[in-house]
Amino acid sequence: MDSMTQSSQISSSHGFADGQNAAAKESKLSVKDLIHWRDPKKSGLAFGLSMLLLLSLAAFSVISVASYLLLALLCVTITFRIYKSVIQAVQKSSDGHPFKSLIEKDVSIPPETFRKHVDCGLSYINRALKQMSRLFLVEDLVDSLKLAVIMWLFTYVGAVFNGITILILANILLFAVPPVYEKNKTQIDKYMDLVRTQVNTTMAKLQEKLPGAVKSNKTE
Repeated sequence: MDSMTQSSQISSSHGFADGQNAAAKESKLSVKDLIHWRDPKKSGLAFGLSMLLLLSLAAFSVISVASYLLLALLCVTITFRIYKSVIQAVQKSSDGHPFKSLIEKDVSIPPETFRKHVDCGLSYINRALKQMSRLFLVEDLVDSLKLAVIMWLFTYVGAVFNGITILILANILLFAVPPVYEKNKTQIDKYMDLVRTQVNTTMAKLQEKLPGAVKSNKTE
């Protein structure tokens, strides 16, 4: 009997662990599913809300947009609270506060979760700082020249578009490119390989023309 109990506990623990892993996998894939339009309704809702927010920021200031959003939320909750109070008074019921379950819900962030995200963010920051130091101190001349060309191109982009316009275009591309790439993956990969080969050939020729003291000494 004890062995049966232990086996059932082990199987239940395995089932719980599998459920946690499945939930984690689902949460990790949620953004990917949105931009690949796995569920058109959810993807359309996410795209519409993000575009509405960006267009609002393009027309109004950040403070105005945040104030309007919070005001709209307050109007909805206050109206619902008054409506439920009137219904309870008419029906003489004692259902209590309509948001009682939400009020009693614990919304605090656990210290472990906070530290985990801080550590993860810190690793990205340190990696970015190291990369910036390598590029701006010209550890590799070719990589620094690449960055200079990209920044020079961005000066023209900034002269034509402002930050919000670039974010709007990026949002459109984020939801438009993945499904197009998924449908035409073979052809796109073929052309990307050709472009990558051409770029690598050009960079190799550039490195050959550089003085020996400043050539790239990368080791694979």
